[in-house]
Amino acid sequence: MPDRPRFSAAAAGMALAAAGSEETPEWLERVRFDDRGLVPAIVQDAASGAVLTLAYMNREALLLTLRSGQTHFWSRSRGELWHKGATSGHFQQVVELRLDCDGDAILARVHPYGPACHTGHFSCFFQILDPTEPPLAALAAWLGDGADAAGDQ
Repeated sequence: MPDRPRFSAAAAGMALAAAGSEETPEWLERVRFDDRGLVPAIVQDAASGAVLTLAYMNREALLLTLRSGQTHFWSRSRGELWHKGATSGHFQQVVELRLDCDGDAILARVHPYGPACHTGHFSCFFQILDPTEPPLAALAAWLGDGADAAGDQ
């Protein structure tokens, strides 16, 4: 299996600072922002692998994340940038950023300093959907056991 390219937010932040604040990494051009200038960012606990949240970044939020080493996002509801933890103290220290194969999603692997969810839950994905309740039961039956859903045999 070939080595996967890795991104170190701390190293990139130091490189950006050394190069000057106007310098941007070449890979930023591979990010496919949508028609609103946003890209979804999945945030994952680097230690446990737990998915913490799904948020959106615009170019400025991504650059702020790179430069600071902490997550920044674009709030679609408020129409403004937000620094995760700025008011709650629950910062997310970025360990690694990854770009998916299509360039249209970011994975931010982080060390969280407190809950990710505004409700106080560790993860925003705390609501378990009951697969026995319609219409999820029909969807579960249609999907089967999922063994070949991603081409896995």
